[in-house]
Amino acid sequence: MTTALIALGSNLGDRSASIERSIAALRALPGVRVVRVSTVIETEPVGPEGQGPYLNAAAELETNLSPRQLLECMLGVEHWLGRDRDREQRWGSRVIDLDLLTHGDRVMNEPGLTLPHPRLHERRFVLEPLAEIAPDAVIPGLGATVSQLLVRLCEEIKP
Repeated sequence: MTTALIALGSNLGDRSASIERSIAALRALPGVRVVRVSTVIETEPVGPEGQGPYLNAAAELETNLSPRQLLECMLGVEHWLGRDRDREQRWGSRVIDLDLLTHGDRVMNEPGLTLPHPRLHERRFVLEPLAEIAPDAVIPGLGATVSQLLVRLCEEIKP
């Protein structure tokens, strides 16, 4: 089994229910075990103006699925919950967003799949919930733990 870290976010509809339904759907996937889920936090949106606030969380999974298989399953969960990636604005509002952050110690860059997630170290709304459940997880290719990345980010944005 491989440890995978994912981020969850929602800012449309019943945001809390979307996060909960996503976790339930992930729990039901063959080859996936949800190990830990962070507290859900509310954050300001990043992207186009006029969006409502997000609820964000992170989860640690154990899986025997490949990175591509896990991503496809996650995209299926998004679709099942009503997300249509083809019609939405980039970084716009969404009913659910599931991002594969890491998959073991894999470093890869393929069409539609980059590991670790290319912006995870720049996003406080990802690092804060992730630090709650996996503070000592080393992010492949970055040579730092989740906690270290969060401290660095917080130091960068101090006034």
